[in-house]
Amino acid sequence: MTSPGGSPATTPIGSRAEAEGYVAMVCFKHGPPRLYGVELEWTVHHADDPHRPLDAGRLSKALGLHAPATLVRGSPQLPLSRGALVTVEPGGQVEISVPAAESIPRLIDDTAADAAELTALLLDADLIPGAYGLDPFRAPRRILTVPRYAAMEHAFQRLGPHGPRMMCSTAGLQICLDAGEQHETAVRWRALHDLGPALVGLFANSRRRAGSDTGWASARTEATFGTCAPFTEPPPLDGEPAAAWARTAMEAPVLCLRRGDTWDAPTGLTFGDWADGLADGQVPGGRPTYDDLDYHLSTLFPPVRPRGYLEVRYLDAQPGDGWIAPTLLLTALMSAPMDQVLAAAEPAAGRWFPAAREGLADKLVLQAARDVVDLGTEVLDRTGADPELIAAVATRLQRIVDDTHGRRAS
Repeated sequence: MTSPGGSPATTPIGSRAEAEGYVAMVCFKHGPPRLYGVELEWTVHHADDPHRPLDAGRLSKALGLHAPATLVRGSPQLPLSRGALVTVEPGGQVEISVPAAESIPRLIDDTAADAAELTALLLDADLIPGAYGLDPFRAPRRILTVPRYAAMEHAFQRLGPHGPRMMCSTAGLQICLDAGEQHETAVRWRALHDLGPALVGLFANSRRRAGSDTGWASARTEATFGTCAPFTEPPPLDGEPAAAWARTAMEAPVLCLRRGDTWDAPTGLTFGDWADGLADGQVPGGRPTYDDLDYHLSTLFPPVRPRGYLEVRYLDAQPGDGWIAPTLLLTALMSAPMDQVLAAAEPAAGRWFPAAREGLADKLVLQAARDVVDLGTEVLDRTGADPELIAAVATRLQRIVDDTHGRRAS
């Protein structure tokens, strides 16, 4: 890894402006949309009692040589059969991400195979993957002891209860798409955000938390947005996306200062101030390096995160193979004319909190969801998926909006 000028990643950054230029360059890479990715995440539970706290030793035994080094120091972290690496989140949630694919059918086949393999590994240890975007049974409890998560937990705890919930109790479905050619990146960025409330409402399934009804259709969204607002909330969409994201990254607090055994950062330290030398004397080693900046970017959790590609992070995890429907729907929509996509999403654009609280019970979110489903099902064949799968997904999506509409009418 090197800086823009080709110098080592350990080279100090000279200023906030220099850091912003780097962020804009590496986070938004342009070219024809070609690759697709999916990341599946689950909470993990004892098969005989999902309320029992998860034991790190049991999870380590289940994952074996596939365990990440954050769980088992020195583990080789072997990939699953189709290439997915298994990672573990602070509360013991497991996640897989197969290599990006050039075709949706290949992506679905590989992801389904590795998800089945991971499920079998868990079952052999009498563990099961959760079915919701938020642990409905247990309070958040961190089982990973690495410095990154200790520092993040400490920083988030100062802000309220949502950070520990996000870290230790949530599970999401992430869909990854190319940013597209430079002239289309801004509209694709807007479309992914405008679609967010309708898709959050369509696939919300995380109403319960630690045994109680939260009153939110997607309490996972409540937790993620509340973790470190406004940086974990949807961003303003005015202006050029790369420049706006670079500014956000500079204004966001530094959560992990990788110096010594304890990575706690000074309270209130932003990366922009650190890069401009305003933290000299507070931070060992002086100015941040490009490696520090890359790490800082990995600690930012917006609904859509640019990482060279666009990582859609706002969907609740789905039970079983339920991840296929939102994956096909979103990838199909992003292949449609963007003016049609924006028009379908428009009734609920920006209504993130009503969508998270009420789901499809919100009239405008339901209207957008129906329009989005109508448009999406018209273009599902663009994904190249098997016709039988397309028909099954279309039926499921239509049933979601029709059932909600029927309940509202009654």
